[in-house]
Amino acid sequence: MSGAGAGWADAAEPGARRTRQRTAVRQALVGCRDFISAQALRALLEETGISVGLSTVYRTLRALERAGRVDVVRDETGGRLYRERPEDGHRHYLICRCCGRSRAVDTEVVEAWADRIGEHTGFTDVEHTLELTGVCAGCALSAKQGETSCRQESPCSPSDPRRSPR
Repeated sequence: MSGAGAGWADAAEPGARRTRQRTAVRQALVGCRDFISAQALRALLEETGISVGLSTVYRTLRALERAGRVDVVRDETGGRLYRERPEDGHRHYLICRCCGRSRAVDTEVVEAWADRIGEHTGFTDVEHTLELTGVCAGCALSAKQGETSCRQESPCSPSDPRRSPR
């Protein structure tokens, strides 16, 4: 079941009013298969005829982050990029520096290491951030052919964020 399923929207912002704009932000994010910036998410909404302020997009994304509903990574300039978090929890991704494609990777060894660090230092509730970047095969091939990027399509599905919540 997708994170947009029953309960996802409600759990995203406990106590917050469910507005048309917040719902549109959440639905647009669900349609993205790769990480996306708040600015790009807002532009996507504007392209589909939904007017949402950038501050609303940021507030919604921060609320989703606090609720554990999105994964967040930093781009090469330090900007935050967002992606719906799978229902089975926290993941780490390998992200293409050229086109932005992302792929979940097995990082059990990192998780075990973070747990051991906590045990050895006496710290509790240890959190960590792991940023893995590279160049995907498509971009590497495009570069050899003199092109700038392999990305031809949008990182988000063409579905209309105005649709009713699932």
